[in-house]
Amino acid sequence: MNATGFPTIKHILTAWLLLLVGISGVFADESINRLTESEKRSGWELLFDGTSLNGFKGYQQDTPGAGWQVLDGAIVRTEAAGDLLTKETYDSFEIQLEYRISAAGNSGLMFHVSEDGKRPWYSGPEVQIIDNDAGKDGQKAGWLYQLYEPHEKKWVMRIEKAAGLPVKELVDATRPVGEWNHLYLRVTPGSSEVCLNGVSYYKFVIGSDDWKKRVAKSKFSKYEQFGTAGNGHLCFQDHGDKVAFRSIKVRRLPDGNLPQKPADGTLSLEAVPAFPGLVWDGWSPISDDGKPVPPLRPLTVTHAGDGSGRRFIVEQTGRIYVMEKDSQKAEIFLDIHDITRPWKKANEEGLLGLAFHPRFSETGEFFICYSPVDEPQAERISRFHVSAQDPSKADENSEEMVLQFDQPFPNHNGGSIAFGPDGFLYIGLGDGGSRNDPFDNAQNLSVLLGKILRIDIDQRDAETAYAVPSDNPFINMDGVRPEIWAYGFRNPWQLAFDNKTGALWMADVGQDLQEEINLVKKGGNYGWRRREGSYPFGNVSSDVPSIDPLWEYDHQVGKSITGGLVVRGSKIPELESRYLYGDFVSGRMWALGMQDSSDPSTISNQLIPWNGLPIFGFGHDQDGAVYVLTASNTGQGIYRLQQHTKISPLPPN
Repeated sequence: MNATGFPTIKHILTAWLLLLVGISGVFADESINRLTESEKRSGWELLFDGTSLNGFKGYQQDTPGAGWQVLDGAIVRTEAAGDLLTKETYDSFEIQLEYRISAAGNSGLMFHVSEDGKRPWYSGPEVQIIDNDAGKDGQKAGWLYQLYEPHEKKWVMRIEKAAGLPVKELVDATRPVGEWNHLYLRVTPGSSEVCLNGVSYYKFVIGSDDWKKRVAKSKFSKYEQFGTAGNGHLCFQDHGDKVAFRSIKVRRLPDGNLPQKPADGTLSLEAVPAFPGLVWDGWSPISDDGKPVPPLRPLTVTHAGDGSGRRFIVEQTGRIYVMEKDSQKAEIFLDIHDITRPWKKANEEGLLGLAFHPRFSETGEFFICYSPVDEPQAERISRFHVSAQDPSKADENSEEMVLQFDQPFPNHNGGSIAFGPDGFLYIGLGDGGSRNDPFDNAQNLSVLLGKILRIDIDQRDAETAYAVPSDNPFINMDGVRPEIWAYGFRNPWQLAFDNKTGALWMADVGQDLQEEINLVKKGGNYGWRRREGSYPFGNVSSDVPSIDPLWEYDHQVGKSITGGLVVRGSKIPELESRYLYGDFVSGRMWALGMQDSSDPSTISNQLIPWNGLPIFGFGHDQDGAVYVLTASNTGQGIYRLQQHTKISPLPPN
């Protein structure tokens, strides 16, 4: 800056150079020692302000040792300092932080530390922090010292072995020495958990029979206070080596429960059965021999944009139903269940997406994404035509495969498709499945998985049933698939265009810690598997900048986001211009609004009352009705949102 307060030419050129070469460090200071809007509203607090050691003390001392210093926005152990404790104590809580360990270095994070003993580890269990490569301790980073270590899930080892991947029983998600690692610890009476770089390591219950057996076999068995306090200080260990900590955040969990949901109030809405007299063509909750049949799994309700008022319902087992405007009967529009790989408990396959051609009234074309039985490790995008004889029936013989892509595992299929305001087809694909994106598909621009694609289905290239728009971001680049519009996604569910602004919204299902909502930009990298939401993930280094979510929430709130739609033209004023979304696991539903997408503080996130059932999807029709969908054994899995009806009390006699 010059004396006037304006940037000089030198400053401007330097800034442009940093942006052009893509140095990630230019963004780093903006992301540390701060709370996201979601964190602020869900009870997280900063333990470290980035500038001072206020809030910390030494073990059995009122002040920290002189060897603990604040350098470059981090707490650094520079020389002999003694252990560093929080002044406050915690019973049920969560803590997350970033740490950087020195070569061959050792440290640790202890909890429920009492100051009655000679050493903090006499009372406080320790999450190990160490250089896994050169450290001289058999206990590795993230392990609960001598008690718990991270074992890979059996189902993961099974399917990855079948895919030809090397199987490791013990998990190691640490990044190399010199890089920052993200550590998460939750401690509650009912269930505690440790995650390292976004990967869930293990869960445990303090005081359980399993806990007592493990303690009895450890060196801690001779300390009566070990793990028994239920309350105490957090402690950062001085083990004699250089270590740094930053972005230290804590959230108290009174009685082991989340203190508040990340919401700004509750909307005065209710969900009611959309079609009380709904009858499904060819489906009954009871089979001919009197046995219950599998539940219907409706994923979305949409319309063809043809002014007919018809509603189309995508059902995961392989059928699309149509309802005339004033009808209570869902009739079969397209039935491909015999060529669709069926959904099972352990997979996410089936009929997953539907998009009508923007000029459907002229072309009679629509597109689907499904799992074909004839290709057990693939997903397919196909074009169909409506029947020439019946506009409410599809021509099942008209299928033309547009695009097929490998799907190495039976989960993270994505499959949401939508036409943008530009008339091109956008396709949301998951990373191929398993855990941790083992093939690194989402960051690999030579494959389609973990991407949003954009194709022109009205044109054809020489070897494909579509063309690639000339303004796609990665066109004519060696080794890069030109269909890619954006990348770095785990499992997009679902895509939605704002029909007023043209913005593309996408909810991406997280793994162990975070669920996220993104505004998808041309050529954007959204981080997976280097980041989960706005947090570091996994043990793969990356200097490539990525785009943080517009909004995210943690797994104390929900564990599998279900994306919805931007509501426009609704008869419900409270929903107008808001993004509707929910969570499959927690059965919660919200409406996200914002005044300025560049300013997260302008975002509001309000709860919508719901019955707690898993939310499969959302939908809308041309009349402005908004729907919420869930699985149903009775067929009544489609709900409509409306203003809450207040029943006035009866007048006195």
